[in-house]
Amino acid sequence: MDELVYAIPTVALRGLVVFPGMVLHFDVARTKSIKAIEAAVDAGQQLFLTCQKDPETNDPGVTDLYMMGMLAEIRQVIHLPDGHNLRVVVEGNQRAEIRRLSDGDYLEADVSLTETMDEPEASEGFAAALVQKTRTLFNQFNKLNATSAPPDVAKRVETDGKPGSLADYLASVLPLEYKSKQHALAEYDPLKRLEWINHALIELIAVLQLQEEISAKVEKNMDDNQREYYLREQMRVLAEELDGNEEQSELDDYRAKIGAVKAFTEKDRKKLLKEVDRLAKMGNQAAAETAVIRTYLDTVLDLPWDTATEDSLDLTEARRVLDADHYGLTTVKDRIIELLAVRKLAPDITGQIICLAGPPGVGKTSIAQSLAKAMGRNYARIALGGVHDEAEIRGHRKTYIGSMPGRIMAAMKEAGSNNPLILLDEIDKMASDMRGDPASAMLEVLDGEQNKTFADHYIELPFDLSKVLFITTANDKSRIPGPLLDRMEVIDLYSYTAEEKFHIAKEHLVPKAILRHGLTKKQMKITDGALHHIIEDYTREAGVRLLERKINDLCRKCCMGVVEDEAFTMNVKVSDLKELLGSPKYKETHTGKDQIGVTNGLAWTSVGGEILQVEAAVMKGTGAVQLTGSLGDVMKESAQAAVSYLRTNADRLGVQEDFYKENDIHIHVPEGAVPKDGPSAGVTIATSLLSALTGKPVDSKVAMTGEISLTGRVMPIGGLREKTMAAYKAGMKTVIIPADNVPDLEEVDQEVKNHLEFIPVSALDQVWKRAVKGGLNP
Repeated sequence: MDELVYAIPTVALRGLVVFPGMVLHFDVARTKSIKAIEAAVDAGQQLFLTCQKDPETNDPGVTDLYMMGMLAEIRQVIHLPDGHNLRVVVEGNQRAEIRRLSDGDYLEADVSLTETMDEPEASEGFAAALVQKTRTLFNQFNKLNATSAPPDVAKRVETDGKPGSLADYLASVLPLEYKSKQHALAEYDPLKRLEWINHALIELIAVLQLQEEISAKVEKNMDDNQREYYLREQMRVLAEELDGNEEQSELDDYRAKIGAVKAFTEKDRKKLLKEVDRLAKMGNQAAAETAVIRTYLDTVLDLPWDTATEDSLDLTEARRVLDADHYGLTTVKDRIIELLAVRKLAPDITGQIICLAGPPGVGKTSIAQSLAKAMGRNYARIALGGVHDEAEIRGHRKTYIGSMPGRIMAAMKEAGSNNPLILLDEIDKMASDMRGDPASAMLEVLDGEQNKTFADHYIELPFDLSKVLFITTANDKSRIPGPLLDRMEVIDLYSYTAEEKFHIAKEHLVPKAILRHGLTKKQMKITDGALHHIIEDYTREAGVRLLERKINDLCRKCCMGVVEDEAFTMNVKVSDLKELLGSPKYKETHTGKDQIGVTNGLAWTSVGGEILQVEAAVMKGTGAVQLTGSLGDVMKESAQAAVSYLRTNADRLGVQEDFYKENDIHIHVPEGAVPKDGPSAGVTIATSLLSALTGKPVDSKVAMTGEISLTGRVMPIGGLREKTMAAYKAGMKTVIIPADNVPDLEEVDQEVKNHLEFIPVSALDQVWKRAVKGGLNP
């Protein structure tokens, strides 16, 4: 246990370090130091001495002093003839460390007398060898030193067999800088302290040997009769050694780092050493150019060429991490576990590029972060949205002003290892312009056969990216260029069901929001019913971002109550939501009643599936066909195909044969401000037309999707999972799908399949028999 000594008068020394048993005299001129000595004399001669970090500091505080100092005893105080200054003789007693420092009329410290480590036996083993080595080095130093040590010093070195005592004595007598002496004072371990003294002796010997070499060089080139020339030549050589020392040290450091990188080929190493040689020749003559070379060398050598992390491939732990961070996403999690299993059996496998594709807010980015955590890999993220310059991927050539590496190399430097997990976020939002095509530059990055020698324009050396695990994300995979998409394995993330959103909110979003807002679980609660109500009536999205914002809204209102009254608590129920969040924002637009000419279609959007009601009206006219609702070309063509099919089969369907001559047809899709297009509305439009022409209502509990041909065939569509989820949310009972899409039902959530009846069809007649009330005419 450390022994504390309180209120010891303290003197800050300039460039002096006191050791145990050392007798030192020094002059004192500062008023605070004089008062501290006078206080120490009055209090029993005990004084604490510590060294200033900067000798130029006139009024040092606690941050200006070394914490380790010496508890000393005043032996003598002499008043100098000037009448103010003092000369003090002290003897060091014991190491002590500052615990508290007060600054008044003089410095006063509370110090701890830390028990020093026991001196090891110097008669045998490592301690004996270390003591003998120290004596040998000291004798070598003494022979080279122009002013040999006095006999008593040499005798003390030969007779003192205690490592700690010998180290303290040599630290006090050797010509070392005060910073070096302070280092020795701060070391408690006697053997480590003596080892450090050995290193200091070796450096002193090297300096003395260099001085001898300089003298030899000068003497070799001088004339015995040119005394003045000798002096000038010696000064010149010394100046060259001193001026070039710092620069030479920097160059040697560069060469050492280049030689230490195992990933460099001989060609790479020669190129970098050539840059170092250029820097050496320039000196200070071209400051701008030297700055460019230094920046280049620093950037290259800061990359993790040889640094790698070890993968954690514990599948059970990885599954635990993924389940803890995300609810649902079973397919994605299974694929990630499979990836880890493959790497466990084949650690050197490369070229596995995974693309997580899905609407916003479904967890693409966070899945990548969880995978990095599960694997124990460093993580870096590159946002690609809006990137339109190829140089942002490959970097700028260093001949340009302000050039820098591309984002890939910057991410490698940020990650700090050559096998991180790098997330390429929003890869579908890269753009191309006159400055290049960044998507093409990404081909080399993501191609397992090419990225072993990825060439950044700034680095100019091949960097191996094959060890990197790249994960990309995209909202719309159709916008990813084909060659780039071909290099990735796409894993689709779909919209969450209402039940999944409920569990995500309850297990993740609500606890996180409560913690982030500084609340506790006792202060803020949201009932299950309220969560379901928020999900169904206040949010309409594929992911959970808007749901999270609504939960944050509730937390902020709770914060207001807690600030006003510390005892305030909030338990949010369904009945409270209108007051807290306002009126519900989303309500399904369909009436739930069977109507003539109104059919429930299913559409895919960037935020998931939606119910899309198609309305058709037939009125007396001249045969005009009008399409409204901001429809795209594909949907207009689907409407024209539906009209043509009805005209072709009018007699069989019980439709007036010349309906297209005597009637105007108006097809409308509500929410006209929202553009709509896609090859899946044909059956919906055709059903609405048939209903309007025959006067038979369409079952309001039936939703449908599919494209049609002129012969009435029902063709397959995409996005079945999102569309069926929209039908489930809207309370549909039956969904009509193309027969060719039956295999896609495997991707549909089990909860959705439990609540919906799926009817596969291959022809329009099959659709109408089920959807149109009264069926077709025989």
